[in-house]
Amino acid sequence: MNPVLLLSLVLSAIPQAELVPEKPKRSALNQLTRLLLRKYNCGVRPVQNWTKPTTIYIDLIIKSVLDVDGQTQKVTTSIWYRQIWNDEFLVWDPEEFDGITEISLSSDAIWVPDVIISEFVHVGKSPVIPYVYVNCSGTVKNYKPIQVVSACHLEMYAFPFDKQNCTLTFRSWLHSVSEVDLALWRPAEEIASDTREFMNDGEWELLSVPSHYWTLNLEDRDYAQIQFNVLIRRRPLLYVVGLLIPSIFFMVVDVTSFYLAPNSGTRITFKTSILLGFTVIRVNLMDEIPATAIKTPLIGVFFAVCMALLVLSLSLSIFVVKLLHYSEKEVKEMSMSVCLLDKYGSMDQSFIESAFTSMKTLDDMDQSGGYESDLSLSPEPDLFSLRDVSNSDSSLEKILQEVVSLRLYLQEEDSEGISQSYWVELCLKVDRLLFCMYLVFMFIYVMTLLLLWGTWSSA
Repeated sequence: MNPVLLLSLVLSAIPQAELVPEKPKRSALNQLTRLLLRKYNCGVRPVQNWTKPTTIYIDLIIKSVLDVDGQTQKVTTSIWYRQIWNDEFLVWDPEEFDGITEISLSSDAIWVPDVIISEFVHVGKSPVIPYVYVNCSGTVKNYKPIQVVSACHLEMYAFPFDKQNCTLTFRSWLHSVSEVDLALWRPAEEIASDTREFMNDGEWELLSVPSHYWTLNLEDRDYAQIQFNVLIRRRPLLYVVGLLIPSIFFMVVDVTSFYLAPNSGTRITFKTSILLGFTVIRVNLMDEIPATAIKTPLIGVFFAVCMALLVLSLSLSIFVVKLLHYSEKEVKEMSMSVCLLDKYGSMDQSFIESAFTSMKTLDDMDQSGGYESDLSLSPEPDLFSLRDVSNSDSSLEKILQEVVSLRLYLQEEDSEGISQSYWVELCLKVDRLLFCMYLVFMFIYVMTLLLLWGTWSSA
């Protein structure tokens, strides 16, 4: 028999059903997903009885504080957010689907509550989590990390020792409390003290996260709200070491610089260097101080007054140095009229009387041609007695005139030196007086700062 014919007979005897490949059986997960979403409407609140409100349970864990902007009054925080609610349309029997008790579904395919943060002002860099978990009893769990940029009333008056209280208020945007209600997933005390996940090595320290539930009435409708108060405190060590301590050192050095002699010429240079150094530090650390348009921080007042005190100290020193360097004529007039009048007026023989006596001696010599020695009339020997000088000796007369001129010059120089010394002494007294006034101003300034700080602390 022909082999080709024989093969044809054999193939014709095989049933056609055995030649068709069997279609793969769908998995239980696939069947469950198709069953749940086949007639599901994501735009309808998932309740059998429409009068029954859907309760959304909220949980919150603060992960970190990323940024605090005092000028724009914004705070950026990273949180772990959890929403749990019950969907009555997503229920199945695990025994019918290979014991599956929980599956993940796309969040776009099911109903998701419209819960927002009221203080939300900007879309942060939050990762997109497109899935939610659903268990067999209809409980939906929506877990996601969120970077929240929220508005916050920041009080920067006590910077860098400030504490901030920023609120995160969760509410349904459209649904009233009769449709969507809110509740805490964990007890409020547990949420308030839960800081285990907080990154505690940054600038801010998380104190607590108290929360409370309340309703907001708008247009005769009540809206459920849950408010979380994020209490944070700034760590001031960086600012104390970088700003406050150097500024205090500059002020202490400025006070001690008053002990430099004002006539040494180094005080002005030293105080100018202090003022320049303080300005450089202040400019370099300008970015560390938060800018705020509401109220000036106390540390800003501190730096401004410190700068004013340094300028005042330099001005006082310039004034004293100016007094010390008056011209000879001005010094003589002021010292003779103010300081030395009583002293020179009480002398037995003043400079003018001595000069008059010397000139009278020369006049008598020209008229009589000599001097007669009379020891009984003079209690002391006269330095300019001419009893041994001959009338015809003109060279001795010239020498005598030179000696008298020299005596007049020396006495004048001596009087000017005394006037100058008294003037310097007067300037030193003025310098001490100004220094005392400067200390009084600084004491008042320190007491005012402490009073303002105490008022803020007790408020």
